[in-house]
Amino acid sequence: MRKIINLNSDWKFLQQDEEQAMNKSYNDNGWEAVNVPHTWNAIDGANGLNYYKGACWYRKELFVDSLAKGNKVFIEFNGSNSITDVYVNGHHMGQHKGGYSTFRFDITEAVEFGCQNILSVKVDNTVVDDVYPQKADFTFYGGIYRDVNIIIVNPVHIDLTDYGSSGIYIVQEEISQEKASLLLKTRLVNSLEEERKVRIWANIVDAQGRVTAYAAKEVIIPTGETKVVTIPAIIENPTLWNGRKNPYLYEAKVSIQSFNDTIDEVSIPFGVRYFHVDPEKGFFLNGEHLPLNGVSRHQDRKDMGWAITEKEQDQDMELIKEIGATSIRLAHYQHNQYFYDLCDREGLVIWAEIPFISVMSTSELEGTNAKQQMIELIRQNFNHPSIIFWGIQNEIQIGGDRPEVRRLVKELNVLTKQEDPTRLSTMANVSFVSEKDEYNFITDIIGYNLYFGWYTGKPEDFAEWIDSYHKTNPKVALGISEYGVEGIVEYHNNDPKVRDYSEEYHALCHEKIWKIFENRPFLWGTYVWNMFDFGANIRDEGGVKGRNNKGLVTYDRKIKKDAFFMYKAHWSNEKFVHITSKRFVDRSDKSINLKIYSNCQEVTLYVNGKELESKVSDDKVFIYENIFLQEGINAIRAVSRQNEAIVEDTAFFNKVTEPNTSYEAPDEGKGEAAENWFQMPDFSEVEIEEIEITDDVYSTLCTFGDIVKNEEAKAVLRKYMGKLDEHPMFAMTLGMTVNQVASMAKEIYTEKMMYMLNKDLTRIKKS
Repeated sequence: MRKIINLNSDWKFLQQDEEQAMNKSYNDNGWEAVNVPHTWNAIDGANGLNYYKGACWYRKELFVDSLAKGNKVFIEFNGSNSITDVYVNGHHMGQHKGGYSTFRFDITEAVEFGCQNILSVKVDNTVVDDVYPQKADFTFYGGIYRDVNIIIVNPVHIDLTDYGSSGIYIVQEEISQEKASLLLKTRLVNSLEEERKVRIWANIVDAQGRVTAYAAKEVIIPTGETKVVTIPAIIENPTLWNGRKNPYLYEAKVSIQSFNDTIDEVSIPFGVRYFHVDPEKGFFLNGEHLPLNGVSRHQDRKDMGWAITEKEQDQDMELIKEIGATSIRLAHYQHNQYFYDLCDREGLVIWAEIPFISVMSTSELEGTNAKQQMIELIRQNFNHPSIIFWGIQNEIQIGGDRPEVRRLVKELNVLTKQEDPTRLSTMANVSFVSEKDEYNFITDIIGYNLYFGWYTGKPEDFAEWIDSYHKTNPKVALGISEYGVEGIVEYHNNDPKVRDYSEEYHALCHEKIWKIFENRPFLWGTYVWNMFDFGANIRDEGGVKGRNNKGLVTYDRKIKKDAFFMYKAHWSNEKFVHITSKRFVDRSDKSINLKIYSNCQEVTLYVNGKELESKVSDDKVFIYENIFLQEGINAIRAVSRQNEAIVEDTAFFNKVTEPNTSYEAPDEGKGEAAENWFQMPDFSEVEIEEIEITDDVYSTLCTFGDIVKNEEAKAVLRKYMGKLDEHPMFAMTLGMTVNQVASMAKEIYTEKMMYMLNKDLTRIKKS
């Protein structure tokens, strides 16, 4: 029978490359003692410094019982970023490229049974041109950051070398309320020197442990071969996996029997469901419309990076459940199997994706690693009922409009549909992709990342953009794959505006955007960016280095921002009231306006023990105006009576004589919709004339990367935009034309700015 031994404890670690560390006789006495999950970037990965990227080594003693001799021995890594080389007793077992998926190596021949072995692992998070991601707005934490196991199996076993999969695929051929027709595809391996006749059994049990269906088949596996065995099974009158309403799971217990012995067995939880997306009506699960009120999630945590445990994943899930979300976009890479299991059990609809993001390699043009990661994602997660959408790219257009990028996106979609025709393919376009571009018609459904109200425009612009797109492409199912703004709970403003980084603007922006979304049910899904703040080392915004602060919850998961409760009021049935701006304690105004988020219909406000006013609201937002504050501390209490129960919230405000300057973000661009990396020149005297732009000169049709390669052209850029090429975020624009960036930031790239850039650039001949 299969035996799994966890190897998470008692490792030794060296944060540098050491070629001799692969050898069994190497002396590692001076190395640091660590346990897995582990990352060497837990601290420097999100503090704004140039975090360590390079090769590091792990070593561990490994004992394999002599009783295991004659069986096959595999080592399994559930996540190691990003290039991993594994050695046993000095023998190289293999290399895996990619930091997010499960991978295994057969170490049988290298293991010495009945004694200690030395396991040496080299892990390197250097960005190289044939491994994805190439560039992205998040930290690439290095290390063995998920579980490591030894798996001992019979020579005849369910395949362990199929791209890290379980070796079993439960294909949902036809699902209805009356019947679930399934195909169980099992990959059987015979590593014996003779053929072997076995019987494969599959018992399908319900949530109460009762057998609801079974199937069996006798097969002969030739020596040294892998054989795929397909067995049909039918569940009559199935209980459907129905999202958060009823995330019902069955279990397939698949075993291999030889005479009276069960020589291998694997149990696969699964759920049966059917779904579709209608371009006019949105997402449907089991024939019923289900609004996909979604959040996105990165997996890292403050002072832990990616090296999190089940405890942290459970906490993330509880927060997502509390807000009332029905869907999660697990961005921008494959997440832990444990979290996908949580999504199955809790009924969240999942968008799962690979890290083909921002930039395609300029030298490896076949996309070999992107395709490998796509196959791994699908095969390892094929049986999760929560996963409905496979994502093939995110903003890959940032790297420039290259024919090889378009070709690879199409090939990834074909590959995805070949691997799994039962689910929907999707992708997230960057905002400047035209609504008529072919990128809109490659995958089954489409998403757009839009940041009106932060990087460009105002929140209200969502309405015009969505309606225009839907009118142009009425047969395309559109979703909003990212939207959001920065919000730092230290900053507050009575008059919130873009780029003040205040908790008030963060909440107000989400409030306005959500009203637009909820009135457009044809959107198949919308995904807040992001559920949690996360590490993004290149960032330095609002006085916080190394972090993206767009989360509804802080990086350490200790504070739910006001916007969290805005969504909870709309999405959750759990009755509550929440007084906003509670961290805006010191108030210099004689009177204030107060906002409350609640899913109760009526809320009564008390100020310093006295009842002030009761308000009724159907839009989840309660505004109380001109609340007089007395000197010193003022106690505010909001109460709603729900039959016999009372829900309430309390806040305290301190009346002061002078404003508290610590509430002010250290940013000079408040009120400007896009991040300025430069001082705007004065174009008031500029008169626009017609300019002829030809292919042999520089212009705003060129990419920033091409412009800065030419010193004369780069000087023009600096003339009008300062040293923006030295800004850490500039690298994200290298493959984008000036026109493309301008379409996202029209407030900065005004007509006169573009005219002056072209006037000077077109004077410079290309080499």
